[in-house]
Amino acid sequence: MSTDTGSPENIEEELRSLKGIVSVAQVVVSSLELDEVLQNILYSAMATMGMPAGSIALFEEKFSELSLHAHAGLSLDFVSRNRWRVKTGGLTHRILEEGELFVVEDTGDAAFFNNPLAVAEGIRSLIAVPLKYQEKIVGILYLNDFAPRTFSEMRLSQLGILASFATMSIDNARLHEATRLLACTDGLTGLYNHRQFTQLYAREVSRAERSGTPLSLVMMDVDNFKKFNDTYGHPAGDQVLITVGEILRKTLREVDLPCRYGGEEFIALLPETDLEAALLVAERVRHGIERHATRGLAETVTDPVTVSIGVATYPQDGTDLETLLKLVDSLLYKAKNEGKNQVYHAAQGE
Repeated sequence: MSTDTGSPENIEEELRSLKGIVSVAQVVVSSLELDEVLQNILYSAMATMGMPAGSIALFEEKFSELSLHAHAGLSLDFVSRNRWRVKTGGLTHRILEEGELFVVEDTGDAAFFNNPLAVAEGIRSLIAVPLKYQEKIVGILYLNDFAPRTFSEMRLSQLGILASFATMSIDNARLHEATRLLACTDGLTGLYNHRQFTQLYAREVSRAERSGTPLSLVMMDVDNFKKFNDTYGHPAGDQVLITVGEILRKTLREVDLPCRYGGEEFIALLPETDLEAALLVAERVRHGIERHATRGLAETVTDPVTVSIGVATYPQDGTDLETLLKLVDSLLYKAKNEGKNQVYHAAQGE
């Protein structure tokens, strides 16, 4: 690593670079959308260090996991793994433990650098910058080159300044995201709320129209919920609703959109899913709730919790929200009238 002198030329260069950092910082803090903030940070850091590639992963301490949110200059194979656990003793673990900027000028001389993906990618030099806010690491900024490099102390110092701006921007973006989520999610289950459901439906129908793909709605209602509340109390009933929400999140795909529609009613949007596939999903949900909805409750809770479900598909069962909602609602109550704890679809209602 080279050492800068205090010559007038170097001082002038440092002043120019610091002015550049201020300009970069203004770009970094110009957005409140988290992924846009992270992409701005990455491009700014790459420009500051003259690096052709890099990525930013956010750290989830609760699960000891990193999740990839921004990348540039890297192959699809390298970035295909967008979430990974931190391995004790590994390079990432070392960076998180030490909490300091980490530099490798030539990975060929570093015995610890043995990640098969990174080796296959041809990474020969790297900088890893822990992104710390109030002494808590919120993520790691990685900068990569495909040739050995030396880095000046001045440039690394400037990168540290940029990282400070970056962590403040990440915190602001996360606060903005949390505030936004409060407006569109249900406070008890954490699922999208009724108001957000209508917006999501409009978005997904527009997407389905453009792509010519189906969109399915799955509406469910907890059976005998009033009786359950009267028997075991509202705290137990609330816990059941929370657990139903968790089961929906775990059973559905990441692209699916589960919502608490109101009271003990839930609804899920299943993009690019026809009726046959939606019925399979609905059955998995029904079975999961029947088996697990009372977990964590006292042993005195002996009544099972089940759901009745109605399923309809756009566009074959209707093209507007009002028509589809009336249909799945009527199907749901037909399921209840036929004995509860079952899935009902349009063909059965004919």
